[in-house]
Amino acid sequence: MKAEAMNKPATATKLRLTKRLKGTNNNNLAGYIFISPWLIGFLLLTAWPIIQSFYLSFTEYSLLEAPTWTGTDNYANIFTNDNDFKTSLKVTFIFVLFSVPLKLFFSLMVAMMLNKNVKGMNLYRTAIYFPSLIGGSIAVAALWRNMFNLNGYFNHVLSWFGIQGVGWITNPHTSLGTLILLNTWQFGSTMVIFLAGLKQIPGELYESASVDGASKLRKFFHITLPMLSPVMFFNLVLGIIGSFQMFTSAFIVTQGGPINSTYMYALFLYEKAFKHYQMGYASALAWILLVIVALMTAINFLVSRYWVFYETDGGKQK
Repeated sequence: MKAEAMNKPATATKLRLTKRLKGTNNNNLAGYIFISPWLIGFLLLTAWPIIQSFYLSFTEYSLLEAPTWTGTDNYANIFTNDNDFKTSLKVTFIFVLFSVPLKLFFSLMVAMMLNKNVKGMNLYRTAIYFPSLIGGSIAVAALWRNMFNLNGYFNHVLSWFGIQGVGWITNPHTSLGTLILLNTWQFGSTMVIFLAGLKQIPGELYESASVDGASKLRKFFHITLPMLSPVMFFNLVLGIIGSFQMFTSAFIVTQGGPINSTYMYALFLYEKAFKHYQMGYASALAWILLVIVALMTAINFLVSRYWVFYETDGGKQK
């Protein structure tokens, strides 16, 4: 009798565990069913193309014939024999070096101007952000080309002041600058993120600094920038990744010219794939770009510990 009495609690516990496990399995199954559309799309439209691209980077493939395995020949030719690769990489790095800081600077300045309690401010914010909705479109790139050509609107405005304009997109000394200016003009999304970060800075910090007699410039460097550094780091990483992938503007505005002065890496990759039908070669270029972007991102994360401040860990990232 005593043994039976002792076994009853154990049996009841096993039954509860069994029911709980069955309930957990049912919940897991329901979860997998709900995410299955995304999971199937990810496997078929993202994971499989990535794997296929990696394989094709070691082959010679022209879309018209079956891929032929060539080992590392594509990578060897890229690094040793392809001058266009070096040119496009140089142009892209110059573009990133100038466009990303300028975009961050103007985004932050505009966000600070819009971070005020003024009547109708929401309307101003919408008006300033609106161009970013169409900023990366082909229509805007075509408009930019018409604005900065020899007979464009920009030179027309300069003529009012007696200044003789040049063909900004046909001059190798200024063509890349027009693309940098276009990328800087598309600051809406970055500005909105900065604005959200500014809203999170406690107003008490500025009030205390005012009591201590701090100037606006001192408040900016000792309160705004440190408190906004995580947001700035986020925008910096996204800006670098996006700039390395810049294609539409170079393709529509300058088509890589003149004299390859705007021959961006993504444009070079596109031409190899869809103009020369060297898909294996283009796949190798794509993986090299992935490695470059990954390295740049890793470097930013390593350096961020020296300038990005967080509220946790005593205010400084460890």
